[in-house]
Amino acid sequence: MNWVEAIGYLGTALTITSSAMTTMIPLRILSILASVAVITYGILTGSLPVVLTEAIQIPFNTWRLYQMVKLVRDVEKAADGDLSLDWLKPFGTSRRFRAGEVLFRMGDPASEMYYVESGRFRIEERGIDIAPGAIVGELGMLSPGNVRTASVVCAEDGVALCVPYSEVKQLYYQNPEFGFYFLKLTSERLFQGTGQGARGAVAIPEPEVA
Repeated sequence: MNWVEAIGYLGTALTITSSAMTTMIPLRILSILASVAVITYGILTGSLPVVLTEAIQIPFNTWRLYQMVKLVRDVEKAADGDLSLDWLKPFGTSRRFRAGEVLFRMGDPASEMYYVESGRFRIEERGIDIAPGAIVGELGMLSPGNVRTASVVCAEDGVALCVPYSEVKQLYYQNPEFGFYFLKLTSERLFQGTGQGARGAVAIPEPEVA
C-alpha cells in the first residue's frame, strides 16, 4: 500500500467514525477532516466526481459546526449571567396573542415553552405577571406526565416565541453540553424568580412551574 492509498483509507476511516458519532460537534469536525482527506485522495488519483462531492459537503458541515458552537457559547453566556434567550429564536415560532387569550390551562398536556418577546402574560392561579424577556412553561418538559400545573393568559397584547419541547430535546441529544447549560439556566431563573438567586439584582418574573 502506497501513501496515496493510505490517504484514501484514512478518509474512509474518518467517514465511518463520524457516522458512528452521537454528538454533533465531534461529528461535524470528523466529517470535515474526512472530506479533506477524500478530496486529497481524489486529486491525487484524478477522480473529479469524488472531489466535487466532498467539496460541496465541506461548506455545509462547516456552517453547521459554526451554528452549534455558537449555540453552546450563547447558552453558556446566558447561564453565566446574561439571561437573554434570544438564541432560542431560530428554534421556535413567534405568535401574537390578544388580551384575554389563553396560552394553556391547568391540566393541559405540556408540549412547548414560551419566551415572552412583548406584552404581558399572567399566571392566573398565582397572580404572577410574566414580562418580556421571561420564559414560561419550560419545566413542563421535566414534570411527571408532562401536564400544566397552572394557567397562563395574555394580560396585555403581545408576542411570545413558542419553542416545542421536541426542539429542546433534539438540541440536547445532539450536544449534551447544551443540555447542561440549559438546565443551569433554567434552575438559575427559577431561583431568581423566588428571590433566592445569587444575582438578585436582576429582575426576572417567576417562571411557571408546569
